Amino acid sequence: MIAANKLYHRHLVLIVDDQEINRDVLGVILEDNYDLLYAPDGQKAMELIRQYHDKLSIILLDLMMPVMDGFEVLDQLSSDQLLRNIPVIVLTAEKNAELKALKAGALDFITKPFDMHEVILARVKRIIELSDGQQLIRNAEKDPISGLYSRNFFKEYVERIYSYQSNMHMDAIVLNIDHFHSINNLNGRIFGDKVLQKIGDVITCFLNDVYGIASRLEADYYYIYCEHQEDYDSILELFQSAISESFPNTAIILRMGVKPWKDELDPFVMFDRAKTACDMMRGNYVTHLMIFNESMLQKEIYNQRLLNDLRSALDEHQFIVFYQPKYNIQCDPPKLSSAEALIRWKHPELGMISPGDFIPLFESYGLIHFIDEYVWNEAARQIAKWRDELGFTLPMSVNLSRTDIFDSNLEQKLLVIINKNGLTPDSMKLEVTESAYTDNANQLISVIEKLRMDGFQIEMDDFGSGYSSLNMLSSLPIDVLKIDMKFIQNIHQGSKEFRLVELILDIARYLNVPVVAEGVETQEQCDLLRGSGCELVQGYFFSRPLPPQDFEPLIHKEIALNR
Repeated sequence: MIAANKLYHRHLVLIVDDQEINRDVLGVILEDNYDLLYAPDGQKAMELIRQYHDKLSIILLDLMMPVMDGFEVLDQLSSDQLLRNIPVIVLTAEKNAELKALKAGALDFITKPFDMHEVILARVKRIIELSDGQQLIRNAEKDPISGLYSRNFFKEYVERIYSYQSNMHMDAIVLNIDHFHSINNLNGRIFGDKVLQKIGDVITCFLNDVYGIASRLEADYYYIYCEHQEDYDSILELFQSAISESFPNTAIILRMGVKPWKDELDPFVMFDRAKTACDMMRGNYVTHLMIFNESMLQKEIYNQRLLNDLRSALDEHQFIVFYQPKYNIQCDPPKLSSAEALIRWKHPELGMISPGDFIPLFESYGLIHFIDEYVWNEAARQIAKWRDELGFTLPMSVNLSRTDIFDSNLEQKLLVIINKNGLTPDSMKLEVTESAYTDNANQLISVIEKLRMDGFQIEMDDFGSGYSSLNMLSSLPIDVLKIDMKFIQNIHQGSKEFRLVELILDIARYLNVPVVAEGVETQEQCDLLRGSGCELVQGYFFSRPLPPQDFEPLIHKEIALNR
């Protein structure tokens, strides 16, 4: 027997032969180069194989033995997923048995008697090297968490299916876990890996019945290339049910995008479109399956055009910053207090482009910081211009996106902009949203604390739009609270929405922070808010967002009222 501490330094060889003399001869030949195990028959061999399966490098297997012969051992090895990759060299004196053994899974043979020692050593060495190389390939071939193909192997095999089995009608499916980062944050990475592994297992079971291959290509995105299916709802239901049953105490929602087979369409173009369909459902709590169609293709082309044109739009100042005023309604008449900077895009060929088209797009591609920095610079320049030309300093609210929070140079960038325009930090109010908090609460709090120490004021935007707003209020240092406009749109005396607004105003009073109500459009809404103690409002009741030249009359009017 061998010393346990040697198992990890030298290859381990199992010699199986019913003749002790044969075991001894092979032992003498191999002992200088390998650690050795011995078995007198197939039954004992199988016991040792199962015990040392993760350490065995090769088996030298006699074919003719009592209790269990070599062919039975080969049969058991080939039928066991755990053991089938252990290489076997058969030992035989019968020429007729060699071909049968090779067909049964043996990789080579050594003839008896063992009189060519160098040949035996060479064959054992060659098979071990081949097996080690194959094992390296197997390890690289599969993702260790999901058990599915790794990125490079998946791409290679997809290309082969597409090239060599062109008659196959193959669909591209992209499966994703909704808000997986939150699941990881709440339950820990180990739990998250269990979820990823389970989805891999479910997909593997699905592909046992359907021709195809799959990969966890990135993070929590799974790519499935399979023969054309008709009922995608049932497929998603199959996946979702398996995950819900495995993790009954955690809400794990899957979403699935599909690009059905289309003649001569490159498979990775199909996957791009399947992912587009999948991502279009982000934040959709009703629909979890989307099949890519022609309208999505046009949207994809349009989005790509916007992405391509971003750089020239910035260089040519195609973006225009509009300003929506905020009024203090506890004064009579209401007093112009500040404004919010809002971006618009005047494209030379496409005309005015809605922020709803390009802001979510640039956010999803990590490009929104270019827009944010453009707005910061334009807003600061405009504040300084009105101060110098009109003698009126109007504080301005600008947005901080999630990606800005992770920018190590954020504080420096803002201070440079403020100093360049001769402003003080309190003239630029920084709006953060709940989504930034839920992505990384500790990072956001750290950044906000530094900015407040510099003198910037922090506004919590869209308060009440998500589930963690109250938790965010208790931990995030803020200076202003903005009520989400969805609460304001339907308020009237005695309505549920109005009672919620009153509750938010009570919370704000307790925290001693002013409140801005967004989306105020009617006199009734304004009166209700004033009567409830709301200090600041913005919305179409006072003014829509305006370009600078149209905003200036509001400033002139305010100056005249203050004389």
